[in-house]
Order: sequence, then structure tokens, then C-alpha cells
Amino acid sequence: MPTLRDVARAAGVSPATASRALANPASVSAGKRERVHAAVAELGYRAGRDEPAGQRRLGLIVPDMQNPFFSGIAKGVQHRARAAGLTVVVADADEDPRLETELVHQMTSEVDGIVLCSPRMPDQALAALPQSPRIVLVNRESEHLRSVVIDNEDGIRQAVAHLHALGHRRIAYAGGQWGSWSDRERRRGLEIAAHATDGVELVQLGHFPTVFAGGVAAADLVAASGATAVVAHNDLVALGILDRLRSRGTDVPGRVSVVGFDDIPAATQVSPALTTVAVPLRLLGRAAVDLLLDEVDHGATGTVDIATDLDDDEPRTQRMAVSLVVRASSGPVRAADA
Repeated sequence: MPTLRDVARAAGVSPATASRALANPASVSAGKRERVHAAVAELGYRAGRDEPAGQRRLGLIVPDMQNPFFSGIAKGVQHRARAAGLTVVVADADEDPRLETELVHQMTSEVDGIVLCSPRMPDQALAALPQSPRIVLVNRESEHLRSVVIDNEDGIRQAVAHLHALGHRRIAYAGGQWGSWSDRERRRGLEIAAHATDGVELVQLGHFPTVFAGGVAAADLVAASGATAVVAHNDLVALGILDRLRSRGTDVPGRVSVVGFDDIPAATQVSPALTTVAVPLRLLGRAAVDLLLDEVDHGATGTVDIATDLDDDEPRTQRMAVSLVVRASSGPVRAADA
């Protein structure tokens, strides 16, 4: 009996496109949709039949699966891949750029495409990665690979504008790990936001591990800095800051306002609940799979080849919007600190 792969081959589209044409016709252009439906009629394809097991696999490499940021993205990848008939092979690089490279090479003969999430490896290592199978980055831009990222600059701008509106003028930043692409983007956004906002003084506290303990270490520097507010690189760091400030007897937000980044589930499970920049984690994962599968074509042999078929002038990066979620950890500056 004909499969969805047969339909895709006959219509001259990827299996993902064929799947969307049948499940969500509005998401596919009229021309491709018509070709898919014509192939369905010609082949007598009946929806709902599973693809042969083991034929299509997608690799997902993350730095730390215990980090809720990456587990959220992984859920999006798995949901979208499953809808497209792909099995996902997940690997945890344990924050080790050398292991990331090893994992990519190990997967090249095992999967049809790779989603590489927040790679720690330097740009030259990204440029040297194999050309096949195709690789899509999440939360990292590169001139060599297509990617899906968030608007870090606008997220920071929203956080600074919120704190400025509350009267805060001396704002600290507890940064991420040294060499982190997203940390560089957020620091750049901070500088732009500070220059665009009258009277804001930035205090750079340094680089910290992007885990709870990193925030605990940063909190003492926050207290010593004289800042009335702090923006943390991510929610885990912000939660560590909250906990340490509370143990020191520092009122949040009465004495120090705290803002995170990511909006992980734990942000609402603490007191005070965390003001943070919400990142569409699952949407990032789904978009990465769609970007990868948009480059998938069937060869004459029926095997899956992934080749760049997008125009050279098409943007290499998809940038997704973020939004500030105001909760109880941020409040007006005290009159004595204004």
C-alpha cells in the first residue's frame, strides 16, 4: 500500500509538507496542496497508516537536558517531529563543546537531520561540521547554518523599560557563562537599552553558571553593588538570587527587584513569583523541525537526502518574539533609593 513518503515523492514535496497539506491545508501553498491531493488520488493513499519503523530519524543535541529551557525546546521538537513521522534521537552534551562535535559526527550516519540546540562550540567548529545530514541551530546564530532564535535585544529592552518605569536607575546584570552566544546578545541589548533610556546605570556583575547555584553566587554581588534591581541571564540564576537575598533578609521587591529570562514553570512556584521574559520554548523546537524538514527532498531511491533548496537571499535566521511577564518579584523603587 502507498505511504505518505510515496505521496510526497509523487508530489515533489517533502514528507513534512505532504503531512501538513493533509492535516492542515491552510499551512501549505495552493500549488503544493493541489499536487499532494492529486498524488493521493492517483496512488490511492489512505491517511492514518504508519510509516515503516526506523526509516526516518531526527537527532537533537542539547547542552543540558536537566535545564528546563532545553527540556521545553525538546518537547516542541518531539511534538513536531512525531507529527511528521520522525523518530527523535536525543543526546545531552553535558555543556561540553568537544562532546557536541563528537555527537554530531556519531549521528551523521544514523539520522536524516540534526537540531543542534545552543551549541557551546566556537564559530570555527560550527563551520567545520559535516554538510550532511543538514543541521539547524536553535538559540545560536551562525553564518554557516540556518537557525531559529529569539529576539534577545527586545526581551532585554522590555525588562529595562519595565524597571525604569518603576523608578529603578541602577540596574545590575547577572550574566551567563563565558562564551555564551545568548549572553553576548543580552549584554548587547542591555547596552542599547541603557543608552536609549535616560538615567539608567548598568552594573555588570560578571559571568555565572546558568544554574541555581550561579544565582546564589551572584546575589551577594547584587547586594554589594547598590543596585535596586537585577536582570538575570535566565530564570534559574534569578531563582538562585531570590533565594540568597531572602536568606540575607533582603526584601524582594521592596529593596531589590529581580527579573529573569525564559519563564520556566518554576517561575510561578516561588514567592514572590518571578517577573521574567517569556520565551516560546516549544515553538522554538517546532520551528526548528519545520525549518529542517523544509529542506528535505526524496531521492529517486526513496532514501532521505537533506539539501539546501532555499534561495540564497532568504534569511538564514528566524527570529521569534518574546514578551515580559510581570509578577511579584519586581516593584517600585523605595523612596530612599530613588
